[in-house]
Amino acid sequence: MNNSITTVVFDIGNVLIEWNPEHLYEKLIPDAHERRLFLETVCTAEWNLQQDLGRTWEDAVRSLSAEYPDKQELIAAYSERWHEMVPGEVPGVKSLLLDLKSRGTPLYAVTNFSSEKFVEAQARFPFLKSSFLDIVVSAEERLLKPDPQIYRVLFERNDLAPEACFFIDDSAANVDAARSVGMAAHHFQSVDALEDDLKRHGLLLPGNTG
Repeated sequence: MNNSITTVVFDIGNVLIEWNPEHLYEKLIPDAHERRLFLETVCTAEWNLQQDLGRTWEDAVRSLSAEYPDKQELIAAYSERWHEMVPGEVPGVKSLLLDLKSRGTPLYAVTNFSSEKFVEAQARFPFLKSSFLDIVVSAEERLLKPDPQIYRVLFERNDLAPEACFFIDDSAANVDAARSVGMAAHHFQSVDALEDDLKRHGLLLPGNTG
């Protein structure tokens, strides 16, 4: 147990709310091979990350549609039907977050997210707006995890000591980067493992969740 850790920093996508383009595109492109090809060569992860870096969805859809005019409707759906990629909360994690909040634990978030879609996500999931003292959103900072500088924005803006922070993310690279700047960090893979790690760091009491 590290009693110097007082603060918990959450990632959001695939830690607190689920996100996967497959949820939408399995409806639009039923053939698995064609769907994989579309998501690997047209609406790629790298293309989506540019919105997380601050590019508007209008610009993103327009430029990609010009490149692939025969795929315009499928490309537009990525933005227009974005919520179909987000089926709901990751089961169990919100309960841990609320337990931490009830104990007076300072809570923050650092997320790779489009500014536009994050506003929509907060409207749909109000706890994303009410739970955190501050949220560092990549699109607003023009920085993406795992760039160490995005964590430093959190520290500097909130006068936080890295060694006082416990960071949670589903990406191993983001976890490694958090550790490189001095935070304790948890690679999120299951709610049970996360709960155990929070208890091990003295952030939750045994038997205090449910």
